[in-house]
Amino acid sequence: MADQNIRKVIIIGSGPAAWSAAIYTARANMEPLVFEGAFTEDNRLKGTLPLGQLALTTEVENFAGFPAGDLTGYFETAFDERKAEELKSTHHKKGVSGPELMELMRKQATNFGTEVITDDVVSCDFSERPFTLKTLQGKDFQAHSVIIATGARANYLGLESEERFKNMGVSACAVCDGALPRFRNKPLVVVGGGDSAMEEATFLTKFASKVYIVHRRDEFRASKIMAERALANEKIDVKWNSVIDEVLGDEKQGVTGVRIRSSVDDSQTEEIEATGYFAAIGHTPNTDFLGGQVETHPNKYIKWTVPFRTNTSVEGVFAAGDVADDYYKQAISAAGSGCMAALDAERWLSAQGHH
Repeated sequence: MADQNIRKVIIIGSGPAAWSAAIYTARANMEPLVFEGAFTEDNRLKGTLPLGQLALTTEVENFAGFPAGDLTGYFETAFDERKAEELKSTHHKKGVSGPELMELMRKQATNFGTEVITDDVVSCDFSERPFTLKTLQGKDFQAHSVIIATGARANYLGLESEERFKNMGVSACAVCDGALPRFRNKPLVVVGGGDSAMEEATFLTKFASKVYIVHRRDEFRASKIMAERALANEKIDVKWNSVIDEVLGDEKQGVTGVRIRSSVDDSQTEEIEATGYFAAIGHTPNTDFLGGQVETHPNKYIKWTVPFRTNTSVEGVFAAGDVADDYYKQAISAAGSGCMAALDAERWLSAQGHH
């Protein structure tokens, strides 16, 4: 038996998609319950702590509605005194940061009555309705509908120096961060050899003085047209048969360069000066807890089974944000699909007689 009454909708996740879904379902009197994740070491290492990937991002310049400006006064009116002071103490006064944007979204959702539990959903039973969800704390919850908005975590090489300089020059999203001042007219490094790496490197040439692509083999895995486009760009220099040995830098300047090592001769190393390091080796959608009950694409992203709708292969289960998006991966597109999932869930529940 479940610990609580059957919910109309449970939302799993705590990024832009989850909070947008919560805002819309709460305003529709669906009394949503959001599992925002747990503060565990495992989640920290995987980059899946509460508030999603944006909580790992500093400046956010491309989310509509937040131009550059001082938000301290707004924090004072939007939050209680403790939270307002906490946000004001780290606010860079150049616009909104990732953590601030997520806190604002979360607050907006709770203002409309969203219930939030700081716990992980570790397994689901979608074999019958109502659905049953089990949490890390060992509790069961039931719901007539579920919105999965658990996102996708960026893949990194696993170097200690990568972790140390995240948000200080280490990034996994050129579109998100490439235009920031620290990267403009400076040399940058992109790691990878697939289409993502080609796309990231080509995009970064709009801002960087030079872009080095570090690839462990002597040819790219990318599609021919993407590879040719990158190789033809005079701002791109490829370091073939090379791997990242260490990201270089200090606490004051952040990333100052990388040391690469030959993948064919371990004794050969080279240091490259750079202010930015972009990992372009893919993302992993956070779907393990689903146990294969929802149909996914070969790359593990959840498949929308109805064109232009957030329906999954399980009736009553919807997916929003990066967990179902291997293409755009932007906060604003995730937020939009969160709205879509909320509306899809509301209409489906209404058709089922759950008003």
